Amino acid sequence: MNFILLLIIVITCVTSYIGFQNPELFQKYKFEVSAIQRRKEYIRLLSSGFLHADFLHLFFNMYTLYIFAPIVLIPVDYYQDGLGGFGVGGFLAIYLGSIILGNLFCLYHYKNVPFYSAIGASGGVSGILFAAVALAPREIEIWFIPGFLFGALYFGYSVYMMLNPRQNDNIGHAAHLGGAFFGLVYAVIAYPELAQQNALYIGIMALPLIYLSYEIFIKKRIG
Repeated sequence: MNFILLLIIVITCVTSYIGFQNPELFQKYKFEVSAIQRRKEYIRLLSSGFLHADFLHLFFNMYTLYIFAPIVLIPVDYYQDGLGGFGVGGFLAIYLGSIILGNLFCLYHYKNVPFYSAIGASGGVSGILFAAVALAPREIEIWFIPGFLFGALYFGYSVYMMLNPRQNDNIGHAAHLGGAFFGLVYAVIAYPELAQQNALYIGIMALPLIYLSYEIFIKKRIG
């Protein structure tokens, strides 16, 4: 396993476990609309990505990251034709950028819901997932499911949970959208020709995103 990937997973597991045991720290660093808007605690836009609701939530996010990150971490000049991954720098840019952008989307979407709060690395994981599948949509399989289809199911679940929130869920489902968007756009900009070749698979993955856009902008549904 790449050292940077291992480091991200270890840090996330440690901080999440501390959050399980320390409710005060959990409350201080989770994403919370009122704390960011009124008290300007912008650190929450990033720190919430290193906290989780429970062990299952943590495991699912870290397992998905473990599966897809190696594709993103491939050096840019790995392949003979000049097409590789994004390297360590690209991986960190996508992962951290997706967490932040995902939470910014949450902040915008729930700006009139001051009590809204969430935690989880889902934004960053979604960014890595979409970036990886944009590069290799058929090469990745999870439980015998093609990577692009798994991505669609993963994102579809996030959309469903965002539009059908549960009390005390605390998972940043809206962040999946912002994170996935960041990762996908990063991949398209880095490898426009490859993204064009994989347009069909990217389109399949984007179906839940299209549906979410309809719910938000046409039906004016907050979720």
